[in-house]
Amino acid sequence: MKNSIALIFLTLLTLTSCTQEKTSSKKPKLVVGIVIDQMRYDYLTRFADKYGEDGFKRIIKNGFSLENAHYNYIPTYTAVGHASIYSGTTPENHGVIGNNWYDKYAKKYIYCVDDENYSTVGVDSKGGKKSPYRMQTTTITDQLRLAQNMNGKTISIAIKDRSAVLPGGHTANGAYWLEGKKEGKWITSSYYMNQLPNWVNDFNNSGKAAAYMSKPWNTLYDINTYTESLADNNPFEGKFKGKKTPTFPYDIPALKEKNGHFEMIKAIPAGNSFTTDFVKAAIKGEKLGKSNFTDFLAISYSTPDYIGHQFGVASKEVQDNYLRLDKDLASLFKFLDTEVGEGNYTLFLTADHAAVQVPSYLQSEKIPAHYSKSGEFKKYINNITLKFFKSDKIVENISNFQIFLNKDELKKLKLDLNTVAQKIADEAINHDIIYKAVTARTMQTTHFTDGILQKLQKGYNQKFSGDVLLIPLPSTISSYSRKGTTHGSGYSYDTHVPIIFYGNGIKKGVSKKAHTITDIAPTIANLLQIEFPNGTTGRIVEGALKK
Repeated sequence: MKNSIALIFLTLLTLTSCTQEKTSSKKPKLVVGIVIDQMRYDYLTRFADKYGEDGFKRIIKNGFSLENAHYNYIPTYTAVGHASIYSGTTPENHGVIGNNWYDKYAKKYIYCVDDENYSTVGVDSKGGKKSPYRMQTTTITDQLRLAQNMNGKTISIAIKDRSAVLPGGHTANGAYWLEGKKEGKWITSSYYMNQLPNWVNDFNNSGKAAAYMSKPWNTLYDINTYTESLADNNPFEGKFKGKKTPTFPYDIPALKEKNGHFEMIKAIPAGNSFTTDFVKAAIKGEKLGKSNFTDFLAISYSTPDYIGHQFGVASKEVQDNYLRLDKDLASLFKFLDTEVGEGNYTLFLTADHAAVQVPSYLQSEKIPAHYSKSGEFKKYINNITLKFFKSDKIVENISNFQIFLNKDELKKLKLDLNTVAQKIADEAINHDIIYKAVTARTMQTTHFTDGILQKLQKGYNQKFSGDVLLIPLPSTISSYSRKGTTHGSGYSYDTHVPIIFYGNGIKKGVSKKAHTITDIAPTIANLLQIEFPNGTTGRIVEGALKK
């Protein structure tokens, strides 16, 4: 009798185990990618005591957090970050080498997602003439659609056009971004569709944008409790037009006309809430997570970047923005639980880059930091070519810390490209703010295995990049105000970002091992059991995935 009971118990245990295993191996109905524009990793720890339990803390506690995740290339800009997250590779392969860059073939500056072949859908403007054609590789969103024979939906949303277009990949069903100015409407490109869906029109006509712009921006909590930030009125922050000091409260209705009308919603926390509202409308309108296929929702919160640029990383404005964003995320997660079902979705949260402390603030604390003016630097480089090659027409363009040489002028002077480039690199290193200077030939013939030159190499694209590549000293920004901050370097203040996996198929845990931003796409691909994006160089974060 005892043996029979034991046998029955063992059978039930086995069946239960099999059922649990079957349930846990079920693919998610929806994958959600969340990118926060200009989020430093330390925002998770610095503001931790003031976050609620249902936003950042929820996914950290119940998901898998990478505490030592970095961008592994230069430059750390918005477009490059989004392309790298979703392609699983770096600019050397995906070809997006900046937000804007000098096209050495067309001999003009280009913008990463501009495309004159398409028109705006939603308003009468040029804001929708966009496509992802300059991105040379596939994305995890592309691969998911390909794996399902183009079934399943990909919807991508961001206030910034580039932050919506690039994550959606080449095959998105829809990518939407905000037309500010006097419109305050979500728009798209004819690359995706010929007219907006009814749910988008309904949202645009709902009056939500105007409602958000009718409210002042004051701190969420008593400003005296914001002890993690600098004084509210300090000399290192930029101001809104029409306001004498960079201090709370901000009378948005009174300020909006001088600050671009609906453009201003991009630069206040209401931009995050407005984005979240539109995301919820997309989930319902597109019935995401409701079909027999896996859908993908790519979200980018652009507002933190606008606020960070203006006020700097240690401002009370940045702190208040993140405390409010925490509540927006909590609201989104609860909505996903209800609409898609807790356990039916997988998400990741990361950032497209971080940011440097305001250099003028660092200087006030006797920490090395620098400013550089591009005009002065170009004059410095032209003096080099005059001295050694008797011409100031050899340099065609200097941008993004890259020097493009004039091939026609070199041919006319019968000069060897590599010789000239090496001489410029050898002399440029003597400039006050230049820390490293290497040629394109060096990038092509030398393999760097670590350090900042390795990051430069991963950001170098032989087809599109310049002839001489430069790295400034730490905490150096070029052609920028002494108030507010920016990003773009390969130093840790720009590269260290959160990466958190959460939901279906994800373990609870934390890793202090080194990981790179390019590890996200192959990890999600492995979880979904689909092919990696075709340029992938990242690795699966094995510890994050359930067996």
